[in-house]
Amino acid sequence: MSMLSLSGVGASVRRFWYKLKHDFLTVENVFLLAAIGLCLMLTCQSVIAMSRNWKLSEKLRAEKKELELLAVEVEASELENGYYQSEEYQELLARKSLDKQFSGENMVVMPENSEEAKNKYKNAVSGIENREYSNFEKWMMFLFPSY
Repeated sequence: MSMLSLSGVGASVRRFWYKLKHDFLTVENVFLLAAIGLCLMLTCQSVIAMSRNWKLSEKLRAEKKELELLAVEVEASELENGYYQSEEYQELLARKSLDKQFSGENMVVMPENSEEAKNKYKNAVSGIENREYSNFEKWMMFLFPSY
């Protein structure tokens, strides 16, 4: 009995190999599987390349933004250095730190304002009307300044 079962298993294995060779592993099926594998490989490589390009473009965009920021900072520093080297700044610095002044210049010290001087124009300023505009009027003034 054991021989019969072994020979039956051997026959079924031989039938499986025969069916595999003659039905599934035909030239057309092998080429079809190779084409599908090639398409899958190309698709995966394309996705990987697009992902890498996206990351590089984001990095490039960030670097350009940083470069613009640094260019603005350099320009501001150059303007500031130009101001510090100007005669106006040198004169102001000398006046402030060394108490220097031109001949004939006098310092005038003004007294504090009195209450009468502080309140003199308060009534005139309060005469101006603080009108509250509606949202529509605000938009119209924004869009059409002559409104």
